[in-house]
Amino acid sequence: MNAPDASLTNRLTIRRLDSAAPQFAAELAALAAFESAQDSGVDVAVAAIISDVRARGDAAVLDWTAKFDRLSAPSVAALEITAAEMRVAFDSLPSAQRSALETAAARIRAFHERQKQASWSFRDPDGSEFGQRVTPLDRVGVYVPG
Repeated sequence: MNAPDASLTNRLTIRRLDSAAPQFAAELAALAAFESAQDSGVDVAVAAIISDVRARGDAAVLDWTAKFDRLSAPSVAALEITAAEMRVAFDSLPSAQRSALETAAARIRAFHERQKQASWSFRDPDGSEFGQRVTPLDRVGVYVPG
């Protein structure tokens, strides 16, 4: 079992900003100005991770999860969070945080409801049928750099 290359993982830094802090606006502006697409190091790191996962499958996913999330899991299936676990975690939050998450979720939902694409088709005078079928996916794996 190959461990993730430390040179690719030691760069992860999660910063927490305090909106009440005097330097908040400057820190937020600096983060917003960062363009990960212009950072070749991000591309190199992501390519190495993808290559590792393709080569080693679930074992690589578990290794990268341990490195990035500091979570040791016996299997990929064990990484799935159940609806009941999410509910318990949500209910344990202070009411202000729950309210903020509910507001954010409502805003995100309203935005994306307006993005929904619809399936459509038509038949031309020659009898050829053209169209687009929009089909939702049950699950996806997503990596968002930055």
